[in-house]
This record gives sequence, C-alpha cells and structure tokens, in this order.
Amino acid sequence: MATYEFTVSVRTQYLPEQSDPERTSFVFTYSITIKNTGTVAAQLISRHWVITDANNHIEEVRGLGVVGHQPLLQPGEQFEYTSGSALQTPQGSMVGEYFCVAEDGHQFEAKIPEFVLSLPRTLH
Repeated sequence: MATYEFTVSVRTQYLPEQSDPERTSFVFTYSITIKNTGTVAAQLISRHWVITDANNHIEEVRGLGVVGHQPLLQPGEQFEYTSGSALQTPQGSMVGEYFCVAEDGHQFEAKIPEFVLSLPRTLH
C-alpha cells in the first residue's frame, strides 16, 4: 500500500549582525530538512507559512516551491534549504505546510511543525 509523507525538521538561528533592536528589527534564519518518508516519489509544489510575533501580529506567506526549487524526492531522499524571516519582536513562531503531489497524482500536505524564533538567552 502506498504512503505519502514528508517529514520536516527545523533549525533556527538569530542573526545579530543583520538585526537592529533599536528599530525593532530581529532577523532569524531557519534551516529546513524535508525527507520523503513515504513509499512514493513526490514533488513539493508550494508552501504556506503563518508567522506570529510576540505582539500576536500574524503574517501569512504563500508561494511556489522553496528558495526557487520544487524538489522531487524519491522515497528516502531529502532536500535541505535555508531561508529567513524578520520580526518586530525578539521572539515569535512559524508554522505551516507544504503542498505536495506524488508521481501517481495523489495530492497531500506535509505539515511543518511549529518552531520558535527567539534571541539566545545569556547568563550574567
């Protein structure tokens, strides 16, 4: 029986050199690994993000592919990319999904688990 599944993992990083806290601009990168954990080859077609800052300001982003690619992943293959987001607060979160189409025509969504964007904590 065919299974359709992409597993998504995320790593984040704060970029102090691109941020300007005095102007309420906090820049983060997120590195995403998408792995085809299903049994059928499938292509990532589009993305949908919900980005929320600490003031509950919500921004939705939709678009084709990721960083200019619409990767076709065979079972067991993975695709990695890094992108970024700027927030007006030092903390926020992102969640979303990828819309995918398997080579047999089956359509499915791959959930992107919610992750936190936050300045690193420092000890004094």
